Amino acid sequence: MQQYNLYEAKTRLSQLVQSALDGEEVLIARAGKPAVRLVPVTDTSPATRGFGCLKLSPGALDAAFTPEVEAEVAALFLGEEDT
Repeated sequence: MQQYNLYEAKTRLSQLVQSALDGEEVLIARAGKPAVRLVPVTDTSPATRGFGCLKLSPGALDAAFTPEVEAEVAALFLGEEDT
């Protein structure tokens, strides 16, 4: 565990970030008392959703869009009402 006072941490920030990325625990202290811990950020991006997760073959997906469905979707986008 490494502990640095705030002033020293500001002057060595790049080194401390690299140490944290390498898995070392880095504490930043204020007046000799630990105040914060420098840790790497974990991946917080959401899991893939949508088309990339479908368990369908591309052919099955393409077969769902018949000319009738295509015309209905186009009418919806153009604001045409179905009579």
